[in-house]
Amino acid sequence: MQRLQCIACSNHFPIDEVRYTCDCGNLLSVERDTPLPERSLFDSRRANPRTQADQSGVWRFREALLDIDEASIVTHPEGATRLYERHGIWFKHEGENPTGSFKDRGMTVALTQAVRLGARAVACASTGNTSASLAAYAAQAGLQAIVFVPSGKISAGKLAQTLAYGARCLQVRGDFDTAMRLVREACDRLGIYLLNSINPFRIEGQKTIVWELLQDLSWNAPDWIVLPAGNLGNTSAFGKALREARTAGWIDRIPRLAAIQAAGANPFYRSFTEAFATRHRVTAETVASAIRIGDPVSYEKAVTAIRETRGLVAEVSDEELMAAKREIDRMGIGCEPASATTLAGVKKLRAAGIMREGERIVCVLTGNVLKDPDAIMRNVAEEQVVEIEPTIEAVERIVGK
Repeated sequence: MQRLQCIACSNHFPIDEVRYTCDCGNLLSVERDTPLPERSLFDSRRANPRTQADQSGVWRFREALLDIDEASIVTHPEGATRLYERHGIWFKHEGENPTGSFKDRGMTVALTQAVRLGARAVACASTGNTSASLAAYAAQAGLQAIVFVPSGKISAGKLAQTLAYGARCLQVRGDFDTAMRLVREACDRLGIYLLNSINPFRIEGQKTIVWELLQDLSWNAPDWIVLPAGNLGNTSAFGKALREARTAGWIDRIPRLAAIQAAGANPFYRSFTEAFATRHRVTAETVASAIRIGDPVSYEKAVTAIRETRGLVAEVSDEELMAAKREIDRMGIGCEPASATTLAGVKKLRAAGIMREGERIVCVLTGNVLKDPDAIMRNVAEEQVVEIEPTIEAVERIVGK
């Protein structure tokens, strides 16, 4: 039996009630009374997928996510992303999801719950990836999709993707946090189902990033899992995933989480440096648009995740993350700027002696390299693109150098 439970008090609510926070104002978590299955069930589905749900790297773990009839699941399918090893570091590439980001994992669960509740319209505030994912899954389910984006602060690629799937786009004069406040008010007043990560079912789907990477490693937990930190939904989800995996006996130890923020959008880092005595809010500005968030919704859950995993929070500059992005791109993997905070963070933490050579480190890349093509073009070396006359001599002058 599942329930919605407040993370701060003893209040709990029916799983089919439309609510995102407790009466006390705190966030909710999806909890269950029954123990999770043995991991061998999920391994058998991966080895021999018999249904579309089995093919999904999310719904493969369905007994640990949402009690629902398999025929009611809205799936593309998503997940089943690759784990790459480069230069002694592992990269779990969530940009290989159907809409090009990790958001699909949370969206498939939350959208399935929306259909279960009889929603006719769904909405989110977004810097781009959430809106694209919501639009795709809403189109599949036949629901109206409305997205609130900060005007002029979303990449053209992400906006085009969102529009292609048929969503109605409201460009809000303000930043992401302004759009987030507005969408919450609109959903409450107009009876629209909210699909931002304040929705606890989003967190349930995003747990499977961790479960799948553990499965990739034959359930041998790494020393560190490194992730970008913006609205802190993944930080929250990863902590919950690790806690549940350890309780179920799927792993024998819990990896440490390292949540990396851009220096221009670093409220969680500021709070971490003060042992979370103060919740900071900032006016965010960074080239990494996916994490350009100054007042993260999942703050309280993320604090718990960092504490329970003996984790840490670090910040990197835009220059450091873009240098790391170029390195990841040159590995033949590629990622959007926000994803590159992971490698930049590893470099900084290794230089500080916090991460050590020989430790197994998994960096989670959250978005596809084409999510923000403008960021790529602004950082292309001058000699990479050369205009020439249509003669072999012109080719020889360039290629023969």
